Amino acid sequence: MMDSVSPLKLLFLSTSVGPLGSGMGGGVELTLKNIAQALRDRNHTIAIVAPAGSILRGFPVIEIPGRLQSTAQSEGRDAWVAMPPESVLANMWSYARQVQANYDLILNFAYDWLPFYLTPFFQTPIAHLVSMGSLTDATDQIIGQIATDFPGTIALHSRAQAATFEFGDRCRVVGNGFDLSQYQFCAEPENALAWVGRLAPEKGLEDAVIAAQATGIPLKVWGLLQDVAYWQDICDQYPDAPVTYEGFLSTAELQQELGNCRALLMTPRWVEAFGNVAIEALACGVPVIAYDRGGPAEIVQHGKTGWLVPPDRVKGLVDAIAKIDQIDRRTCRESAEQDYSLEAMGDRVEQWFAAILPRKVP
Repeated sequence: MMDSVSPLKLLFLSTSVGPLGSGMGGGVELTLKNIAQALRDRNHTIAIVAPAGSILRGFPVIEIPGRLQSTAQSEGRDAWVAMPPESVLANMWSYARQVQANYDLILNFAYDWLPFYLTPFFQTPIAHLVSMGSLTDATDQIIGQIATDFPGTIALHSRAQAATFEFGDRCRVVGNGFDLSQYQFCAEPENALAWVGRLAPEKGLEDAVIAAQATGIPLKVWGLLQDVAYWQDICDQYPDAPVTYEGFLSTAELQQELGNCRALLMTPRWVEAFGNVAIEALACGVPVIAYDRGGPAEIVQHGKTGWLVPPDRVKGLVDAIAKIDQIDRRTCRESAEQDYSLEAMGDRVEQWFAAILPRKVP
């Protein structure tokens, strides 16, 4: 714990694409939970603003009504800034403006244009944890402007994510952290592979399915079924593949199932900002086979905690599966403990906040 940081009153603003606990917010939901826990353990006071229907046990959640924001992944670079009528995003930030004087710092988790645009109009400082790489020109422009006008207030999860932005060198890289006590080590797995994430085209699930078909090893798929047509198309194209969809599970349930798998496959078509599930797998002792792209490429230690293969090369996945037993599962767990604990994440976030709020440092 950093003794130089006095206890802070923090207001977290969640993603506006779905309620906390729904899975619609992807890894952002788990990231918010983990940071909240890490900072609460250090005596900081935290309140969370999120869309109506949100659930986060152990923390006060202010539920805000309104229509959800669309996800940015499928909009395209030239997409305009858009908000629906009765926007939950606008309502969340209207609430934050009204109560801002009660907090030392506001932490924004949403990859949305509006929070960045509003930053200069708030009296309370706003820190932004950006969860995506570069996706749209409009959002890039406003984030870059804030990075210039409010130095040090933009944080990212990985160097690979930073590299997608022209202003990436002006951002802080904070990684991520997990409550590793929730993840149980499994030394002797079943003969099954795992794939975890939102079922959507940018996640590249079909490559994992093809690899499973080629090896004959069953593939278990967990995650929010975001794009039903996409999943059905995969089932239609590969009817003989040994693949089952296992649903969207809580962390407690997922770690039990995931830990019983021989390896986790990560097949993103895009630059993943980090890759929370890679850490979750390693924490259970599960080696990770990932495309050498984005955040996972910084997490997986090639030949030690898994294998990195050329992006979009299914043959690389198949070859890596064949030698997965060369990876020591205990080493995978130790890697997670060393770099991705809540304590390590708490240190990094406190250092970030201390840089933004020098007046709070005695």
